[in-house]
Amino acid sequence: MERGENFLMPKKTIERKKRLVLLDAHAILHRAYHALPDFTSHSGEPTGALYGLSAMLMKIITDLKPDYIAACFDLPEPTYRHEAYENYKAGRAKTDEVLVRQINRSRDVFEAFSIPIYEKPGFEADDMLGTIVEQTKDNKELEIVIASGDMDTLQLVEKKKVQVYTLRKGLNDTILYDENAVKERFGFSPERLPDYKGLRGDPSDNIIGISGIGDKTATELITTFGSIENIYKKLKKEKEAFEREGFKPRIIKLLEEGEEEAYFSKELATIRKDAKINFSLPKKEWRDEIKVDSILTLFSELSFRTLSERAKQLFGKESGEDGGSDKEEEGEEEYDEELLGKVSVGVWLLDSEMTNPNYDDVMSFTKAKDLKEAEKKVCEMLEKEKLLSLYKEIELPLIPVIQKMEKRGVFIDSKYLKELSKEYHKELEEIEKKIYKEAKEEFNINSPRQLGVILYEKLGLKTQKKTATGQKSTRESELEKLKDEHAIIEQILQYRELQKLLSTYIDTIPESVNVDGRLHATFVQTGTTTGRMASINPNLQNIPIRSEHGKKIRNAFVAPPGFVIVAFDYSQIELRVAAFLSGDKKLINIFKEKGDVHTAVAAEVFGVPPEQVDKEMRRRAKVINFGILYGMGVNALRVNLGTDRKEAQEFLNEYFKNFSGLARYLDHVKSETARKKYTETFFGRKRYFEGISSSLPYVRAQAERMAINAPIQGTSADIIRIAMVRIDEMLKKKKYEGDAHLVLQIHDELVYEIKEEKEKEIAEEIETIMENIIDVKETSGVPIIVDAHVGKNWGEMKKLNG
Repeated sequence: MERGENFLMPKKTIERKKRLVLLDAHAILHRAYHALPDFTSHSGEPTGALYGLSAMLMKIITDLKPDYIAACFDLPEPTYRHEAYENYKAGRAKTDEVLVRQINRSRDVFEAFSIPIYEKPGFEADDMLGTIVEQTKDNKELEIVIASGDMDTLQLVEKKKVQVYTLRKGLNDTILYDENAVKERFGFSPERLPDYKGLRGDPSDNIIGISGIGDKTATELITTFGSIENIYKKLKKEKEAFEREGFKPRIIKLLEEGEEEAYFSKELATIRKDAKINFSLPKKEWRDEIKVDSILTLFSELSFRTLSERAKQLFGKESGEDGGSDKEEEGEEEYDEELLGKVSVGVWLLDSEMTNPNYDDVMSFTKAKDLKEAEKKVCEMLEKEKLLSLYKEIELPLIPVIQKMEKRGVFIDSKYLKELSKEYHKELEEIEKKIYKEAKEEFNINSPRQLGVILYEKLGLKTQKKTATGQKSTRESELEKLKDEHAIIEQILQYRELQKLLSTYIDTIPESVNVDGRLHATFVQTGTTTGRMASINPNLQNIPIRSEHGKKIRNAFVAPPGFVIVAFDYSQIELRVAAFLSGDKKLINIFKEKGDVHTAVAAEVFGVPPEQVDKEMRRRAKVINFGILYGMGVNALRVNLGTDRKEAQEFLNEYFKNFSGLARYLDHVKSETARKKYTETFFGRKRYFEGISSSLPYVRAQAERMAINAPIQGTSADIIRIAMVRIDEMLKKKKYEGDAHLVLQIHDELVYEIKEEKEKEIAEEIETIMENIIDVKETSGVPIIVDAHVGKNWGEMKKLNG
């Protein structure tokens, strides 16, 4: 045939091979469990490993685009390896009960993803993987990827036909090993990995190998002579060949004495390919079987809201008619936004863990066909739970108040922020130079790894806390413990504070200001589990006011011409609520007599007259006053007081001895919550704590801490919500609507723009409403006090009528 003769012949189409992904379920779950924090669902179920598994599944689906998926499991009973070798994996600690529960629950994850499970008594997951590879190796139209957190599976790699997708660090750093990558990593081909383990052993599985032979020697032996069988064949036939290749007599002796151990260890390390399972590719491809609603229902149970969003994005377009939701077919964009807002509030009242519920959350929660039906169901549930009056009298009237606040926005002095930005950036550069001087080199201060090297390796500072990836922690809480160890720590903390202020507020707020010169943040009525509101775009609830640097940011929130800013702040509202909810006589009397609560408590605890209470005594009393409300235990108290455990315990004992009514109340809250599974505020708002009866101590303890605070913080949140509604009604009734505007709600504080000539009369009306949300007879005489301050900006204010 002449050159170019086939020029016009049709080209053969190269079709992509089908891809089978095999999941080493146990290895992925173990890695996820140790890489992630101890997450729990709203019902108290541990979910860290399940979250990691679900996230990993979606990453695998995105990265590998499988046509078929199967999961391989270990079973708890001993395998043939245990029968052959009693001490197999003997060095491993018993699997945590928390992880065992999640391993069992993970079967629901695989079922939701329509992924079949393969397992066999007497065999490990690795053997399932090896057997499936063996049974499918002759299928020329198929390629196989094993997804695992365990390097043992690399022995199954074969060219690009069988590859291993594994984790390097955490759950996001992955690598795909083909045969060349294995050779590059180890220096020999995949099938030699069992020989490698036969020689050097594997401490993680308690495979002994030959004592005295390590990684380097094992690698050199294999690259020189091949398999263990070849090594011993050569050793018996031509021992001097080992000396010629540079192996010392000591190594030769170890080989001779350890022959039995080498063969036995290799056998233990070799993945079996003959487990009694019959694997066959499903008739339908995996994506044709997926049921998106099953995944979303499970994720809702497990409180995986961010993963739910990711799942919708991942499967939304390719899930097919069976997998897609009916809502998509109907066009869910047509729902009534106003109605959704109302129903969402009701859903949140019924399940406070479901913060800021969206359309899908509402429909999933109510299992309704449409929003009208969802509203009906929600109202029925609210009535049953005795929450309907709270919904109708507080929450629904609050919606338009928040909308008006958002629409009005708050006036921002952008020019001031730009000047502040220059000042703080300059200061940041000065701190940066000081850090480099202390470190005696320049490095990336924002890199936890580089900072860790400077602090813990170069400067020799000590910390016990490590991150999920094994690095020593550089979190603020850890650095605070080292403040007295080196000058660089204080500088790093200052650097971080300034950088956060700049990036979160000073440099970003001007970009969010509208053409009207106002910042229109979003206030989320259902944004927290406690009843407090949240704010986003930006989050104004967290502007720091304790540091001088943070305080200056408030100066940028200004009144327009002809108006003043008036801020109304509930004074020590949570302590006052704690006093009347608990009925503690001493605490009630302190507030009735209008004394300073921290000084009065210090006088009781330290046994001195109030006039002898010094600054340190008052500081300690303040720490414990707020610490008690948040369920602070003796260890947390020790850290916050800066004392030892013994003194902290004595302080705690003395506090509860003096305020026994509060102590009894807190114990009552814990026991009632354990019985009913929920807490209630003064106004009847419920917060559920399924985790309070958990068999896991850390889950139970966490639920108890939150339950102690829930009625107190929730009642405080209810009070300010009611105040917002009643003030709005007053402004309408007295025709002040153009004279006063709510512009911010920050925790226990309401901020209004009020016309200068009417500031006093309107402020007095607002104060009166805020201080009389609850009749004083119902608070056992504890007065609810509001501090009002006025100024041209939010940062520089003077006491109203002061």
